[in-house]
Amino acid sequence: MTEAKNSTLDTVDFQLMALLQHDASLSNQALAALAKLSATTCHRRIKRLRDEGFIERQVAILSPHKLADVLGWGLTALVEISLDVQTQESLDAFEACAVAAPEVQQCWRVSPGPDFVLVVQVADMPAYQEVARRLFTQANLVRNVRAFFSVKRAKFGTQVPLPSP
Repeated sequence: MTEAKNSTLDTVDFQLMALLQHDASLSNQALAALAKLSATTCHRRIKRLRDEGFIERQVAILSPHKLADVLGWGLTALVEISLDVQTQESLDAFEACAVAAPEVQQCWRVSPGPDFVLVVQVADMPAYQEVARRLFTQANLVRNVRAFFSVKRAKFGTQVPLPSP
């Protein structure tokens, strides 16, 4: 994979990435038409953006609220984690443990303040307690846990702000 630092992006690249951030299900033909490009040029540019790592992956974003209606449950927790020691080994060990847990949607190493902030999606409070037992109390590295439970999602986005043409 080519280093992203060696690449230059132009307004067409930013336009294509903005279009894909809004709707990644667009066909190459539809994307080309919106960007006023030929289908071949569009395909080549998108492939380059993927190869260079600007486009990491394309996914479907599920609605936790709709799923909660169907499944009858859903709990999102934002969790601050502070470790006893902040050695590279202890930070890496906790991060590996958190990243491996399927309930952890996001894991951020932060500073200052706590060492990590996690976004955890679980069925209910007993499921959260199981995750907490597994990740936060059995690991001797964890000194402090502060959990915040979502009562309403006011905004959720995945778009990275891009320069306007």
